[in-house]
Amino acid sequence: MQLIRGLHNLQPQHQACALTIGNFDGVHLGHQQLLKTLKQAADERGLRSCIMSFEPLPHEYFHPEQAPARLYRLREKWCAMESAQIDYFLCCKFNQALASLSADAFIQQILLDKLKIKYLLVGDDFRFGSKRCGDFARLQQAGEKYGFEVYNSESFCFENQRVSSTRVRQALLADQLDLAAQLMNRPYQICGRIAHGDKRGRTIGFPTANIKLKRHATAVHGVYAVHMNGENNLSANGVANIGKRPTVDGEHLQLEVHLFDFSGEIYGQQVCVEFRKKIREEKRFASFEQLKDQIIQDSEQAKQFFAN
Repeated sequence: MQLIRGLHNLQPQHQACALTIGNFDGVHLGHQQLLKTLKQAADERGLRSCIMSFEPLPHEYFHPEQAPARLYRLREKWCAMESAQIDYFLCCKFNQALASLSADAFIQQILLDKLKIKYLLVGDDFRFGSKRCGDFARLQQAGEKYGFEVYNSESFCFENQRVSSTRVRQALLADQLDLAAQLMNRPYQICGRIAHGDKRGRTIGFPTANIKLKRHATAVHGVYAVHMNGENNLSANGVANIGKRPTVDGEHLQLEVHLFDFSGEIYGQQVCVEFRKKIREEKRFASFEQLKDQIIQDSEQAKQFFAN
């Protein structure tokens, strides 16, 4: 899957495609079904397949402080989509120019002039254009007028409820990790690069791999049993804290992972941390000695979870 960063990087070979548009936050079962349908439709018509998404997400652009915790950043989304065998991932910068386009201007300037689409597949709740004035009916009218097919994907249900990014987020916030994994067809994970921390964990016998979280909020918070995958066949279980580290007066969200029976050098590596079981909420301790005692208990709980 080729990443195209911005409409200005579109080339002639990217045009006349089968397209879908959306946020694809979490790449859950509903998204996976939509991508499967897109791939099949493109193959049947001899077209290239393309996903269009946005950075930042529209609701993050309009209401950055009130926007819900994002499930996946761009890299995580990319990794989750690779198995769908889509040809192109078009990531458009969501800015004032894009936000101010009317529905008709979006159709003309982007779908027709830039992409020259032949087939369009969108979710049942898709809205577009300034003030979200565009809907599926308007796309159908445009398709009939300009000669491209428009299809509306059906909702994907799990246990008689629609699968959505909101439902996944709610499951994670309620510590229902098994349900979230079922809705996504994989354990929920956060990916990032291992950075140097303050190395306080070493002083109490629990060195940690530190991942700075470039997001304003997360759907997981507290202490978890986790599994980390990374470069050079890295695969290890551990215990992780995700939060602001109140014991050391932390101000920024950070993911700290203590790996069991591991002593390798992984600074700078890109890793993915899977959240398997919630152990407890994050809390402030009066001393490092109390924190150490709690980490010992947390580690034992995590090891017991993996043993079972």
